[in-house]
This record gives sequence, structure tokens and C-alpha cells, in this order.
Amino acid sequence: MIRPFARPIPLVILLACVTLIPVMIASIRVAQIPTGQLPEESLRLSGAPFAHWLHSLAGALFGFLGPMQFARALHARFGRLHRVAGRIFVVAGMVMGLSGLGLLLQVESIATPLLDIARTVFSVALVATLLLGLSAARAGNRAAHQSFMIRAYAVGMGGATVALVMLPMYLIIGEPVTGVSSDMVFIGWWLIMIALGEWIIKVNSSRKLVT
Repeated sequence: MIRPFARPIPLVILLACVTLIPVMIASIRVAQIPTGQLPEESLRLSGAPFAHWLHSLAGALFGFLGPMQFARALHARFGRLHRVAGRIFVVAGMVMGLSGLGLLLQVESIATPLLDIARTVFSVALVATLLLGLSAARAGNRAAHQSFMIRAYAVGMGGATVALVMLPMYLIIGEPVTGVSSDMVFIGWWLIMIALGEWIIKVNSSRKLVT
């Protein structure tokens, strides 16, 4: 059984693999949006190009930097680099959450109200957990800071990684899941990722694996 954070490099690799697809897509969008080369399924977002571009850029940075922030070796040996990357991580997460809210307000939704409400709640939760993490860091409460950063990453990347479950479902049933069923899968996966983050926090706290 692999203990969370006991071997930071495997954990970083695992998180990087899980978030590879959304980070790559967000990075591609950063280049596509200014040139007007969005794929057909994303054309509706062209009504709010700046918010969409900010959301994509912030998402790429947040997803890329997140795994490295949880590597014990980074902040043990390269404390200054960890702090700089951490500030970028926090700013990226804040921008991602706020631009996500902006997109919800500016772009006509093709989802059900259930998913729009969930996206609003999770966007607010992302901003809130980052602020609480910053507050804990300034107060010198390292354990609370780590916990809130883990929560922020779980909330921020939870929805982005839903392809990990949607793609297998598509391959099994032969067609994309749509409507309320799609929304329930989307929200359910998001909650699973948040629950996984809480489990990691609990195990990490009880074993004190991050020092």
C-alpha cells in the first residue's frame, strides 16, 4: 500500500498524469482563443473571449503547478521556489474561480440549472479555500495551510478531470452521456475528487508525512 506523501515523486507523477489532459487542453485554448480557432463545441464561449482566455491560462498554470506544490522534496530543498510557485498557484486558482463565475454570467449555458449551480458553488469554494490557505500561511499554521491547498486543488481540478470517467462511459455505451445523467456524473465525480482530497488530508494529518 502506497502511503500518501511518503514518496513525493510518485505522488507528483500520479497527479500530473491525472491532470495531463485538462492541462493540455487549457494550454491549447490559450493559443486558440486569440486567433479565433476554437473547436465547434467551444464556439459559444467566444462571446466572452477575455474571461475564457483567463480561465484557460489560469487553469493550465493551476493544474501544472499543483502537483509540484505537494512534493515534500521541493519545499524541503527549494523553499524559495516553493513559495514563488505557491503564490502563482494561488493567483491562478483565484483567477480560475472568478473567471469561471464570469463565464457563467456572460455565456448562455447549455447545461441544466443543476450543473450551473454546482459550478457556481465550486467556483466560490475554490476562491474561499485559497483565501483560507493564505490566511493560515500568514498565521504560521502550516498544517492548516497544507490542508486548504489540498482542498483547493481537489475543488479546482475536480471538474476538469471528469473526462477520466466520461470517456470510459462513452466507450461502454457507445454514445456520450447527456442531460441530467451527464450532470449527475459530472457533479458526482467532482464530489469524489473532493472526498479524495479530504482522505489525503486525514491520512497526512494522522501520519504526519509532510514535514
